[in-house]
Amino acid sequence: MSAPVPMSHFPKAQGVKPPLLANENAFLGDVVSSQDRDAEKPISAGFYRLEKGTPLVYDYTYHEMKIIVEGSFDITDDAGNKVHAVPGDVFYFPKGSKITFTTEDYGLGFFVGQRAKEGA
Repeated sequence: MSAPVPMSHFPKAQGVKPPLLANENAFLGDVVSSQDRDAEKPISAGFYRLEKGTPLVYDYTYHEMKIIVEGSFDITDDAGNKVHAVPGDVFYFPKGSKITFTTEDYGLGFFVGQRAKEGA
């Protein structure tokens, strides 16, 4: 019989501002990754925050899902879709998509991406 595999707990992770990703106003930080347990198909999860200022244009090289948890975003893709995203909205950004994020104040999203830790 194999030993039990413990869960991991990251208390109050939403309350920590992620590190700067791009421009002066785009922040992203991985909270957890399965990379150490599954190097072939890792997934990483964390928070993305955008503050008013420069839009972030992001080319996805991996699949990602995001739920908006605070604030709001205006999210557009190269196919011409545009959504005003608010808390509770869920998005799937397929590998190969090019997404533009803007906000009038700030937005905070929780993401899960099919990529290695710090691979954004």
